Amino acid sequence: MSGKSKKLVVATSSSALFDLSESDNIYQTEGVAAYSAYQIAREHEPLAPGDAFYLVRKLLQINSLLGIADRVEVILLSRNTADTGLRVFNSIQHHNLPIKRAAFTGGSAPYRYMGPFHCDLFLSTHASDVRAALETGAAAASILPSAKSEVESEVLKFAFDGDAVLFSDEAERLFQASGLKAFAESEKAAADNPLMGGPFKSFLGALHDLQNEFSSSDCPIRTALVTARAAPAHERVIKTLRDWNIRLDESLFLGGMPKAEFLQAYGTDVFFDDQPEHCQLAREVAPTAHVPHGVINTME
Repeated sequence: MSGKSKKLVVATSSSALFDLSESDNIYQTEGVAAYSAYQIAREHEPLAPGDAFYLVRKLLQINSLLGIADRVEVILLSRNTADTGLRVFNSIQHHNLPIKRAAFTGGSAPYRYMGPFHCDLFLSTHASDVRAALETGAAAASILPSAKSEVESEVLKFAFDGDAVLFSDEAERLFQASGLKAFAESEKAAADNPLMGGPFKSFLGALHDLQNEFSSSDCPIRTALVTARAAPAHERVIKTLRDWNIRLDESLFLGGMPKAEFLQAYGTDVFFDDQPEHCQLAREVAPTAHVPHGVINTME
């Protein structure tokens, strides 16, 4: 787990937690002063849930299951000022979310406070903030508008792509440069050499630690790998996770098949993938977050 804290700490932007589309339209068309006046005038009008809202609510419910007040904490990292952020805090109270800590940065990059807050993950709708956070080695993702943002299940289900998300993009770079055959041959030859960790390795480890505080029969969290890899490239992945001493509940090796139907069948609360095309397809059936990391996101 990152930092010195034992807690699982997830940071969210205000626009990921709540629907600020109308407010953002004011900002884009009329400027900062009009946006500030708009928010202050409506600070007692609760905001509707945003695309990360239901994920955040499920995360916070884990505390009551453990009987620990703050084993999981959610931090608000917002580009608002404290004045305009008051509506966000009032909305947090309205929706009964136990979120107490926040950084309102007045337009500057809020990811800088991930370290001091010991955050394991940052969810935002600001792509530039997400990229900047990833460049520091932190786990971060752009939460996307999805056709389905609330999953009706008591179990909190995470789904992760492999290369460039859980793992480094070393194998993906070879695939892009030399093709599928060279990739498969290289992965087969390197089956006993663990892959380097990607930006979400530490977050997966923190989830694994949290899962271990429950018995296997009543754990409210499930994790899944959903990857385009197939045999023989599966073996290196399995041995990498074994080397990390991290268990995944489910592993789907799809051999290039579209992921959306599998994510729908799994019932994920959030799917993290580095490839924009995969994210666009996935968000039609499941809450999805783009991880703009690795070679795919540097290609023209």
